[in-house]
Formats: sequence, structure tokens, C-alpha cells
Amino acid sequence: MPDTFDATVFYAVGDIHGLADRLSALHAEIFNHHDAHHAGAPACIVHLGDYVDRGENSRGVIEAIWALEAKAEETDWLSVKSILGNHEQMMLEALGGDTSYLVSWLRNGGRDTLESYRKGDEDLDEIMLNMPKDHLNWLSGLPDIFVVEDRRFVFVHAGVEPAMFPDDGQEPHLWTRSQRFFDVTRWSKRPKLAGYTVVHGHTPVEETKIVEHNGARRINVDLGACYGGPLTAVALPPVGEPTFIQIPA
Repeated sequence: MPDTFDATVFYAVGDIHGLADRLSALHAEIFNHHDAHHAGAPACIVHLGDYVDRGENSRGVIEAIWALEAKAEETDWLSVKSILGNHEQMMLEALGGDTSYLVSWLRNGGRDTLESYRKGDEDLDEIMLNMPKDHLNWLSGLPDIFVVEDRRFVFVHAGVEPAMFPDDGQEPHLWTRSQRFFDVTRWSKRPKLAGYTVVHGHTPVEETKIVEHNGARRINVDLGACYGGPLTAVALPPVGEPTFIQIPA
């Protein structure tokens, strides 16, 4: 990860939910966009969480991100950052033995995640007991927010609590759907968030939209890919307006 991001083009990827093939296609499209519009500039691809559940290949999503991380290690222009989502939290808590999370996780796509780890005729309990430790360790080590102070960017899965940012804690970062966050006009009353661009997912929307007020911006890149919408990323260059990159269903 570079020491400064002044010249970096950021690419923030919305909720993936087990769509490994489309994630790989989106990574390829991001590289095509970067070569066409920002060749020679450093790039940072940020995944905003919810890698698992609902889609058919949660395991493949993690492995696609690892492949991208390996590519980044071989270059001097690419970096990768991945952030925890609420579905990863549910999965980790459930597999850690919390039965209240287990019921919720299985109802919200956890069965699909377990099936992606199936090797034979095991039952779900056996799959849970034999989940790859390297996958679980990677997920448990993910941060719940990525703040780039020199560009005034906040990358987070769900959002922030404007009244308490940056000391708002993990829960809003993973779960919020509060109008206090969605309504950017309220941010101007919170000087610690004024002037920031917050890029998030978690709450599916039907179309890309940049919500702006007094220099603060909120960009939602969850277009409901697991429900038939496009898997979406937003490109954030140092100069110029954001550009959306999409892989349709």
C-alpha cells in the first residue's frame, strides 16, 4: 500500500455475494478502463464487503480477490483493499458457535456459501467444521472501514453515523440504513464529515447516483447484483468526475 494516494485512481466494488465469475469480469473491465483512461497512474481496488452468501460461489469470490492481491504484489502501481461486510460478520459469528447468528446467516444465504465449500456428500454440519482456516482467518482480519485522509474518502460497507464519525464504531459501518447517513444535507452540521466522499454498498438501489451537498458526497455502488442487477464499481480519479463500471447479469 502506498504512503500517499494523491495520484491514485480508486475503484470501489459493491456487494458481490458469491458472484465469482462476474467479479473476475469486473476486475478485467477495471483494468481495461484504467489502461484506456489512466495509464501510468497508480490504482487501488477497494472491495466494500459482502463477498459471501446468496450467489453460488462465495469460495470463488475470496479466491478471485486473492488472485488480485497476488497480481498487486507483482506490480508497483496496483494495490488492493478489502473491507468487512455484515454477511462476513454473520458468517464468522455463526461458525464461531453463536447460534443466534447461525439461524440468521443460514436464512440470508449462508447455505449457498456452505455449498460452495462442499467437496462431496458431507452434510452442512461437516462442511462448517471443515471450513478452510485460511479463508476464515482472512475474513476475520478485514477492517470495517478504510479512510483516505489525503483524498477525504471513506470506504465502508454500509455507512457511518454522521454524529459520531470517526468514532462511530463497527455497527453502523456494517449495518446502517439510517436516514441520518443517507441524507447528505445533514452532514454539513458535522464538521468531521463535511467535505468527505463516502462510498458504500449494503442497501441495493436501482441506478447509480451521486448524492452531493456542500462538497460532501455519498456514492452507493450496490446495484443488487445478487438480485439480477449489475455488479458495479465506481472509478474515482484525482481529477475529474467519478465513472461507473458495470458487469450486467
